[in-house]
Amino acid sequence: MKALKFIFIVPVAIVAFAVSCKKDNGAQNNTAKVSTDVAADMAASAVSANSFGFVSIADNISSNAQITSSASGQATNSVTTNTAHQACGTTIADSLNFTGNSNSVTFSAFYKFTRTLNCNNNNPDNVVTTAVFRGSYDGPRISSTDAGTANVTIGGLSSSATSFTINGGYDRKGSFTSKVGNKASGSSEVNISINNVILTKPLRSITGGTAAITISGTTASGSFSFTGNLVFNGNNQATLTVGTSVYIINTLTGAYTKK
Repeated sequence: MKALKFIFIVPVAIVAFAVSCKKDNGAQNNTAKVSTDVAADMAASAVSANSFGFVSIADNISSNAQITSSASGQATNSVTTNTAHQACGTTIADSLNFTGNSNSVTFSAFYKFTRTLNCNNNNPDNVVTTAVFRGSYDGPRISSTDAGTANVTIGGLSSSATSFTINGGYDRKGSFTSKVGNKASGSSEVNISINNVILTKPLRSITGGTAAITISGTTASGSFSFTGNLVFNGNNQATLTVGTSVYIINTLTGAYTKK
């Protein structure tokens, strides 16, 4: 899409007046303190699928694990046009690049994966995945540009297992602009420690598990830090507790209701 450029001259007094009006009409405020609700926005975005959060990673690696455990010859999923066949104890790499708009959120992201297949008696047992990613999203409440890593292990690849289980960590940092309240802006970092997140077979829906979350960063007014706990409830919902505040998150869209 081509950008249209306009060149014009405006008297200095009018420019000063326009800038003043813009500030008075609720422009972003990088001196504002970050509220618990804004911290919840950052946490929800780091979890939800349409802002390249943990749920998008979980879906990718469980899809990979499902193909790995069900196909003869241990064929592992590849997001490229080529099908990669992985042997026990080996590591492969693939990548994913996507953009889109979903539920009033515009997003763009790039993932690079490395996957190590571990076997038990020559049968797939678990996959250790490292993901490096970067991206940006723009939603109704917050926009952000981030980069980060995920280091997770997915178990339950045996044919007798009725679900997959994910453990590990997901971390991202970048810059944010809040669109609500006093419209704080600055740098942010979200760290998620994932504990026994369960995905059903074969639908790969998250039905349980917990995570510990730390949300931190800086604005021009100083640093901020929050800790929270997340419980996956199933049906694309999770309960996030930050301090004494409780939020019910839609893990696909990042939208939430405050209890």
